[in-house]
This record gives sequence, C-alpha cells and structure tokens, in this order.
Amino acid sequence: MSMININIRADKAVKEQAEKLFSELGLNMTTAVNIFLKTCIRKSGIPFELSIAPKTDITLAAIEEGRRIAADQKTKGYSSIEELKKSLEE
Repeated sequence: MSMININIRADKAVKEQAEKLFSELGLNMTTAVNIFLKTCIRKSGIPFELSIAPKTDITLAAIEEGRRIAADQKTKGYSSIEELKKSLEE
C-alpha cells in the first residue's frame, strides 16, 4: 500500500483537543484520520449524523406564515425561475 500526505487546516484549539483525546485512546492524529476515512468508505457516507440546529419558535412561525401565504388562493406561485422573472418584468 502506498502512502501519501494530506494537508488539512484546523483550528489550533480543536487540533490540540483532538490530539489529547486520541492520545488517551492510544492513537495519533494520522491513525484517527485514517480510521475516519476508512469508516466513511465502509459506510458509504459520514459515519455519524449531520443535522441542522433545532428550529426556534421564530423560525417555526416564519415557516408557518410562508405555508399560509403559499396556500392563499390570491397568491400566485411560479413553477420556474424564468416564469418568476417574466412576471417581475410585467
């Protein structure tokens, strides 16, 4: 197996915290990154859940308002960006 170097940028504090954790696990940064990459390949994706922060009450209210406006029969919807642009020119 041939090896190559990969250069990545990380926040200094994050790197130091990760190195401390990996050291406690008996790993170095190289081994930990290789475990991550091999797990990504094996799972065909990121090996942990990626999610967006929970919606706040304000965000939920805005989503509901948008849905209400969209459902209003007086509000015209557009099926393409071209259709929207054309209506703006009128």
